[in-house]
Amino acid sequence: MNPMPATRARSLPTLLRDVLGLMKLRIGVMIMLTALVGMLVTPGAYPGLRSTLVLALSVLVASASAGMFNQYFEADQDHRMARTRRRAFVTGALPHSRLWLLPMALMLVLAVAAAWVYVNPVSAAFVFLGALFYGVVYTVWLKRRTSMNIVIGGLAGSFSVLAGGAAVLPELAPVPLLFALVLFLWTPPHFWSLAIANRDEYAAAGVPMLPVVVGVPRAARTVFVSTVLLVIASLLPAAFGLGPVYLVGALAGGVYFLWRAHQLMRLPQRAEAMRSFHASLLQLSLLLIAACVDRALA
Repeated sequence: MNPMPATRARSLPTLLRDVLGLMKLRIGVMIMLTALVGMLVTPGAYPGLRSTLVLALSVLVASASAGMFNQYFEADQDHRMARTRRRAFVTGALPHSRLWLLPMALMLVLAVAAAWVYVNPVSAAFVFLGALFYGVVYTVWLKRRTSMNIVIGGLAGSFSVLAGGAAVLPELAPVPLLFALVLFLWTPPHFWSLAIANRDEYAAAGVPMLPVVVGVPRAARTVFVSTVLLVIASLLPAAFGLGPVYLVGALAGGVYFLWRAHQLMRLPQRAEAMRSFHASLLQLSLLLIAACVDRALA
């Protein structure tokens, strides 16, 4: 039986809000910013304002299409979790119809085509791979099958950095590659912290997130070990051209995230898990801001 109610009549502003809600724009904006940082930290000639704007919009639109597909594909289980049961496909605010696949595909095609024409084919390929890994590899293949889902699926964020780096230097320099590694290592402790906080909901939904499979204490220890690896990786760009401003930002955010992850390991409870989750956001924000300031001063 389909748990989703029939679609209700909606006013135009409410309908627009519901459609925008499908796109997960907050995540998309963060991914777009990582792409711009990837471009900024790559040594080489500035590709120009047009290429920069096209890159930003391409990454944002491709991310939005993947976010829409994620909500479309997971509508059958989102009603089981408090944090997702108010999504538009679940409440019936929007019809759960296959017709939605057409605008999703069109958005992705236009985003990749724009990047191909106005940036370069390598950057466009990374834009496509980012959407592919989140929409298909993570959402369809991994999320319901393995506790390593977010580890492999985390590559989606790394591809945005590479798209930005390739906009300047298609052969890719060491710094954007290292930033891609940082994004890859950041995603697991970030998301596992949230998964610990929502462990019972994931268990009820039948999603094998790490704390559901191995238990909360072991998952908390894994968050701490993953954070150690992340912080080490975040310092490496300082050895390849980024200066003291970046190093200070990386250390400040990294030490705080480490402390919160350690507190979570000591006291594996929901409150500490949410503090670790928010610390991961602060750590990444400081990292990106410090990288931008460092390059601007240089």
